[in-house]
Amino acid sequence: QVRLVESGGGLVQPGGSLTLSCAASGTWFSIYAMGWYRQVPGKQRELVARTTRAGITDYGDSVKGRFSISRDNAKNMTYLQMNNVNSEDTAVYYCNLYDPPDYYWGQGTQVTVSS
Repeated sequence: QVRLVESGGGLVQPGGSLTLSCAASGTWFSIYAMGWYRQVPGKQRELVARTTRAGITDYGDSVKGRFSISRDNAKNMTYLQMNNVNSEDTAVYYCNLYDPPDYYWGQGTQVTVSS
């Protein structure tokens, strides 16, 4: 079983920065990808950033150039550096691990952008 625990969410001012962390524990066969998704009430969960085993990274269009994903494989950690945030970044952010054919999710961490 895989357990993902996010941390680092909170209140941040527009234009500010925040770093989210995700700690992975448990047993997996072969991680294909780890990433971050976010969701606001009434909307579908959307991709924020993802990094694959091959080192390929994908970003949602709305965060390109502002957010950056990184991994520390030795510590089983994934990070999301969020810069120049705006009100549209307000959401619950979920860590995701894809170990084919299974997807695993964390419990989510709230990020609120407000002055």
